[in-house]
Amino acid sequence: MKIIIVGGGKTGASLTASLTAEDHDVTVVDYNANRLSEICNQNDIMGINGDGMNYSSLLEAGLEDADVLIATTGSDEQNLLCSLFAKRKSDCSTIARVRNPMYLTELNFIRQQIGISLIINPELAAATEIARVIRLPSAIDVNPFAKGKVELLTFKITPDSLLNGKNLIYVRNKIENEVLFCSIERDGEFFIPSGNFELKAGDKASIITPLKKELSFFKKIGIGPRRIKNVLIAGGGAIAYYLARQLIEAGINVKIIEKDEARANELAERLPSALVICGDASDKNLLNEEGLASVGAFVTLTGIDEENVLLSLYAKEVTNAKVITKIDRNSFNELIGKLDLDTVIYPSAITTELILQYVRTKQNAMGNNVENLYKLVEDKVEALEFKIGENAPIVDIPLQKMNLKDNLIICGILHEGKFIIPNGESTVSVGDRIIVVTSQKKLNDVGDILK
Repeated sequence: MKIIIVGGGKTGASLTASLTAEDHDVTVVDYNANRLSEICNQNDIMGINGDGMNYSSLLEAGLEDADVLIATTGSDEQNLLCSLFAKRKSDCSTIARVRNPMYLTELNFIRQQIGISLIINPELAAATEIARVIRLPSAIDVNPFAKGKVELLTFKITPDSLLNGKNLIYVRNKIENEVLFCSIERDGEFFIPSGNFELKAGDKASIITPLKKELSFFKKIGIGPRRIKNVLIAGGGAIAYYLARQLIEAGINVKIIEKDEARANELAERLPSALVICGDASDKNLLNEEGLASVGAFVTLTGIDEENVLLSLYAKEVTNAKVITKIDRNSFNELIGKLDLDTVIYPSAITTELILQYVRTKQNAMGNNVENLYKLVEDKVEALEFKIGENAPIVDIPLQKMNLKDNLIICGILHEGKFIIPNGESTVSVGDRIIVVTSQKKLNDVGDILK
C-alpha cells in the first residue's frame, strides 16, 4: 500500500522502519531537513521537506493516490487538521496521533466529525499497558486477546522456580493443562517449544491462558498472587497522569514525584486522590523518604531514558517492588534487554503495533482479518489474532493436517465464546478467532500461516 507519514520524530521513524520492512510504499513529510534525510537514507524511501499542513506538500507526497495517511507530528491540532485535509481531498484512510489529555473525552466525537479512521494516544496506550502489568505483577508483559477473554503473558523463570529443569510435558500433566507455552526467549534466541523442550532459569516464557486462570498457574509454580496496593511513580508527564487515573479507579494508592513545581501543582489539582511530591526523583534520599523500599510497584516515567534505567536498577537493589521502566528510544534495545529490569515499556512501539494492526486489516479484503497484533522478543516474534471468515483455507481441517509455516504455532482458539487450548485434532470454524505466535513476517490474512 502507499502510505504517507507526516512527522519524522521517534514515532514516525519507528513506523517508517516497520512499514517499509513490510514492503509498503512509504513517503515521509517533515519540515526538518536533517531528520528527514536520516530517515530516508536509513529506509531507502522518498521524503518531502515541507509542512504537513501545507496542501501542496501533501500533494507532492502523493496524497491523491495514497491508501493511508498517518499524522504523527508533535502537535495534536496539526495532526487533526492534516487528517481533515486528507479526508477532504482524498479517499485515503487517516490515522492521527492525539496526546493532550484535554481531548480524552472527545476523541470519539472528533473522529466521527472529521472522519478519521483511527486516533491513537501513545501515552494513554502505554499507561494502559503498565496498568495491566501492575494488575498481574508476576508477569513481565500482559497482552489481551479475544476482547479481553484471553491473555498472553510473559514471565521470567527464576533459579528456584518449580519450572526450572522441567519439560513442557511435565508442566502440562503435573502442573496446569489450561496453559500453553507458545514461545521461549533464551539468550536472545526465540523458540516455539515442543513437549520435550526443557525450561531453564533465565528463560522468558510466553504463555496463553483464559482470563483469571493465570493466577492459579502462578500459584502452582510458586509465584504467589499478590495484589499491589501502592505505587510510586517517578516523573509526572502524560503517561503518569493517565496511569494514576487508572490505578486510582482500581483502588490503588498512588504517589507521584515531579520536579517541576508548576506541573506538580497541576497534577495535584487534577488528581486529588493522588499524593504529588514536588522533588527530584533521581535523589536517592527522597526516594527512600517516600517509601521506595515498601511500595508494591515503582514506575520510572521521567523524560530521560538513562535516568529511568538507573532509577529502576537502584530500585531493584533496595526493594522487592514490581519495577517498570519507560524507554523512549529504540536504539539500544539489545543492551536494555541484557539489564536486570522487570518490565520495559516502549510507547513508540505500542503505537507502531496499533497502526500495523490497522494497516494489515485494511490490506486484507477476504474477511480473515488481523484483529490484534503484538510484538514479542523485540521485533523477532509476533502474536496475532485472526477472525475466521467463510473462505478461510483452514476451516474444518485438523491442526495436525494443516501445512503450517515453520516457526509458527496456533496457540489458542476462541469458539462460541469459549477458549480452547488446541491439540492436533482441533479444528477451526467460521466465526472463530485464532491466536498465532510466529517469527514469520508480513502475515496479513489467516491463509498466510500456511506454506
